[in-house]
Amino acid sequence: MSISNLLKGHEKDLGGGLMVRRYLPSAVKQAVGPFIFFDHFGPVDVPLDANHDVRPHPHIGLATVTYLFEGAMDHRDSIGTYQRIEPGAINWMTAGSGIVHSERTPQDLVGKPHRTHGLQLWAALPAAHEEDAPGFCHTPAAAIPELNVDGAKVRVLIGSAFGQTSPVQTYSQTLYLDVALQAGHELALSGLPAEAAIYPISGELEVDGAALALHNMALLNTDSPQRVKANAEARFVVIGGEPLDGHRFMYWNFVSSRKERIAQAADDWEAQRFPQVPGETEWIPLPAKKPAA
Repeated sequence: MSISNLLKGHEKDLGGGLMVRRYLPSAVKQAVGPFIFFDHFGPVDVPLDANHDVRPHPHIGLATVTYLFEGAMDHRDSIGTYQRIEPGAINWMTAGSGIVHSERTPQDLVGKPHRTHGLQLWAALPAAHEEDAPGFCHTPAAAIPELNVDGAKVRVLIGSAFGQTSPVQTYSQTLYLDVALQAGHELALSGLPAEAAIYPISGELEVDGAALALHNMALLNTDSPQRVKANAEARFVVIGGEPLDGHRFMYWNFVSSRKERIAQAADDWEAQRFPQVPGETEWIPLPAKKPAA
């Protein structure tokens, strides 16, 4: 069977009425390849009085991967980066030893009708790179390889597929595809990495004859090729990569192979020892329940 398991996900309010559907980590599987976190937000018409800004908050031991279908956000971080994030671009922020960032509604959209829709993933860094210097890399939409194959438009966001390779640099084998598939067409997925999953964004999909409903992530058995069919025009993403090099501890926005490192990061944030985001004065407090050392 091509689908080894289904993840149902759960809803979470990030504040200001911004709801997300979270699929990773899960009780079934902590990560798919390096991807240890998977949030889908929207599509939603943003109320004129909404406040979906995410105030400055810290990360360690991971890379955030932000991809929008609709809308825009302003990214600012403690290494001095400012980047407007728009649909089709890949934004990879390496937290490494520690970074702080904010994600805010651009001023030209504040108080105006607009929609927001996108995905935010975290890739856990290999243990040897968990304490690397923080960094930020923006790859514009025009630089992402795009091709048409078997009734599908495939964008190779990260990694290699169908003879195309993304310019996004990673720390381990990583795959991230955005696929728009026409109704009645099938796309063969072969040569997938050891761990892979399919997540439908819209439409009606089958994976080797098994229906894959919206709001479900299908973990794949990658020993053989899969055929993905669209019964109605559909869009989906494929994620995966080589397995993580060991279990990861997670608390709030921190990821590490060492439990004591998580506790240290929590203490550092509470004591405001992390670097600050230039121009920002707000910050999100540490959750009430601190991790045990």
